Amino acid sequence: MRLSRILAGCAIASALAASLSPASAETFALVNINQQALFFNQINDGATAAAKAAGVDLVIFNANNVPAAQNDAIETYITQKVDGIILVAIDVNGVKPAITAAKAAGIPVIAIDAQIPDGDNVAFVGVDNTKAGEDIGKFYADYVKAEMGGKATVGIVGALNSFIQNQRLDGFKTAVQASGADVTFLDTVDGQNVQDVALSAAENLMTANPSMSTLYATGEPALIGAVSAVTAQGHTDSVKVFGWDLTKQAVQGIEEGWVVAVVQQDPAGEGKAAVEALTTLKKGGSVEPIINVPVTIVTKDNVADFKAMFQ
Repeated sequence: MRLSRILAGCAIASALAASLSPASAETFALVNINQQALFFNQINDGATAAAKAAGVDLVIFNANNVPAAQNDAIETYITQKVDGIILVAIDVNGVKPAITAAKAAGIPVIAIDAQIPDGDNVAFVGVDNTKAGEDIGKFYADYVKAEMGGKATVGIVGALNSFIQNQRLDGFKTAVQASGADVTFLDTVDGQNVQDVALSAAENLMTANPSMSTLYATGEPALIGAVSAVTAQGHTDSVKVFGWDLTKQAVQGIEEGWVVAVVQQDPAGEGKAAVEALTTLKKGGSVEPIINVPVTIVTKDNVADFKAMFQ
């Protein structure tokens, strides 16, 4: 076990070393969750464009959904003395010691998307996930009252290892339960932030709850799984879907009327803001500890504004 971890650490270190080439420009490192979800790739794109505009080098590490890999990556970047680190954390508590080590080494860390509780990162860039969860929960409850006779059952496709997706679920539940709508919460299944796993979990959820009338998905892979399961099982006429992070399939579902509402973030804007914050810090400036990036609830009324993203 110990030998395998040492070998894994060496492999990560080698990959990181290869990704960093000597340069006169400052170097920022972006430690991301995966490169499967469009959301994370859009963070990469926004950060890459901002780094180019600022004249800094950006290296990107893909953790492939492995929390320990993020810790190892940060430790390696500290050793390589990068000028700043941007982190999209999987385990917001487990990664705290690595962030503290970066601070001790004089390397500022900007967290994107997931807030680090009492962490030593300089700033957080992203969404108030609990508040946005409440917003979509209120929208959902209003829809149930107006379009479903005030009564519904809801199944959840989440990612139970994701702190932020649990916040989105908690906010959603709080708003729905406070709304007065007659909503019964069914099972919560774990899609693990992986599309194939989320699809299987959503299909199992629907099979176990044949009378379920609505689905709520807490992130992009979960939403893809939910949309795919509803389509595959032929329930687009009986199950309404709500969730987070648009995809091409979700846009089509919105246009067809069975995907009702999706919380859309601005991941490219988050990546851009994080790079700009590090640039400001390296120039001796200061940044706000929380840099909020607004969300939009996308429905049939405004989905046309987002279609170009998927063409």
